[in-house]
Amino acid sequence: QVQLVESGGGLVQPGGSLRLSCAASGFTVSHYFMNWYRQAPGKERVLVATMPSAGGTTTYAESVKGRFTISRDNAKNTVALQMNSLKPEDTAVYYCKAVVGLVAYWGQGTQVTVSS
Repeated sequence: QVQLVESGGGLVQPGGSLRLSCAASGFTVSHYFMNWYRQAPGKERVLVATMPSAGGTTTYAESVKGRFTISRDNAKNTVALQMNSLKPEDTAVYYCKAVVGLVAYWGQGTQVTVSS
């Protein structure tokens, strides 16, 4: 059974950092594209970062380039999103997503709030 569980969200001041983690079960993260999305209040869910299966190139939304880094820990079967220089506009619920066997799986999301 495929499951994704996000953690690591919270309240942080502008300019601060957070590290989100997505723990996967039921499949091997290194074999699939792994994605982080976010959804701000009243807005659509948007793609933030993508990590391809082994050998590919990570991609980022323009709004987070140079500040966010997606990474994978194959031993723990997790995917992380390191977020630095956070801005109030980064406030959103962050979701992990994987497409396994043509089915899209989402985690429950973790809230990130950037505010002074």
